[in-house]
Amino acid sequence: MKCVLCREGDTDPGKVTVTLERGGAVIVIKEVPAEVCGNCGEYYLTEEITRKVLHLAETSIKKGVEVEVIRFAA
Repeated sequence: MKCVLCREGDTDPGKVTVTLERGGAVIVIKEVPAEVCGNCGEYYLTEEITRKVLHLAETSIKKGVEVEVIRFAA
């Protein structure tokens, strides 16, 4: 697909690190499958992957963590 941010690059399957912040907590999720722009590096997650990432982050928040690094497992 064509990148909607830079409008020049095409995306290819890859893995990214997603960092989310909420209420003073920082959750880092590594090796998340995504479509990554070869030109600018912008990434796009599918709805299913987004749901899983948000679920992982919510679980961490409920545990009361301030900083957590998680490896994504499909």
